[in-house]
Amino acid sequence: MLDRKKLENLETDHLASFAVKNDQSKGRYYPEEKHPFRTAFQRDRDRIIHCSAFRRLEYKTQVFVYHEGDYYRTRLTHSIEVAQISRSIAKALRLNEDLAEAIALAHDLGHPPFGHSGEKILNELMKNHQGFEHNQQSVRIVTKLEKRNPEFPGLNLSKEVLEGMNKHSTKYDHPRKAKRDKNCFPFLESQIVDFSDAIAYNSHDLDDGITSLLLKIDMLNNVRFWRDNYKAIEKKYPSADFTIKKYQVIRMIINQLVTDLVFQTLKNIKRFNIHQPGDVQKCKEAVVSFSPEIEKKNSELKSFLFNSLYKHHRVARMELKAEKIIKELFNTYKNHVVILPQKVQQRFNHELKERAICDYIAGMTDRYAMDEYKKLFDPYQNLI
Repeated sequence: MLDRKKLENLETDHLASFAVKNDQSKGRYYPEEKHPFRTAFQRDRDRIIHCSAFRRLEYKTQVFVYHEGDYYRTRLTHSIEVAQISRSIAKALRLNEDLAEAIALAHDLGHPPFGHSGEKILNELMKNHQGFEHNQQSVRIVTKLEKRNPEFPGLNLSKEVLEGMNKHSTKYDHPRKAKRDKNCFPFLESQIVDFSDAIAYNSHDLDDGITSLLLKIDMLNNVRFWRDNYKAIEKKYPSADFTIKKYQVIRMIINQLVTDLVFQTLKNIKRFNIHQPGDVQKCKEAVVSFSPEIEKKNSELKSFLFNSLYKHHRVARMELKAEKIIKELFNTYKNHVVILPQKVQQRFNHELKERAICDYIAGMTDRYAMDEYKKLFDPYQNLI
């Protein structure tokens, strides 16, 4: 039998010296007996997959509201893609795949309905009450809001997974550094999740944007990542259907980003003289990175998506709808608390009213928020 101890020994023998290993974990805030054949980070991953917040990601938006079509990515499919990319990078670098996967699967648990527009609106509504940021909300969910065990609140994840979630950082994620935390950067498993997140949402937003016809092919000719790879695919498969060519181009973009990241990070590990996980955290620069050339091309792709997709009038219309729904729900709940479910009202005894309402709305799926809006403000809609 391959028990937990043997798995930990395999990590010691096969993972890099700078990888985070289960037998070196700082443990959990609420001590638990170790599992006979699962490591700590494997248990963390399993707890995240089985929690309520993870299931709700199926109907939470990336760019397109869920009813726009069943093809487009959701927070759930995005999280799975991030986990897959993270494991691939971790394996290549001999890092802890289970730890990277757990952080990847948990990184978006705190996202409210309607994507980043929903987050922006909730942050404005909560500006006098410490704001709202989905990174912190993810941590709040796994440490407090999930109710699955009579002995502790939340999921009682290992401290390494919580640190990775706390320090998750991308264009849209800005972690708040704890006052007592002297380390500038998280360990490598956490850093690769940050890049995997960006790789996944850039590539699938490109895919969804083309499929939705919001992005026109002639617009993409000025984006080097697309142009160069499309020429190569066109030359190799001239008679292939465009849909197949599109998939192949996006596959090549992902592969180039991942491959470059792995080789550049290996160079950085050598340059910064990284030998232990502590060396990574004390480093003055992020150890994980793209090469300058790929970083330039990737930035060009991100700028294109920002200007051509995220600012598209159809996306702006969806954001306007999201703003109206969330604002009216929040203010109505705040002024008429009696219409809230009893479990939310009961939290007012030990929680700021606005925070409890914010948690309730943030936990909604796009579909639930829209249905709730109809129930409250459409006179012809059933109330139950």
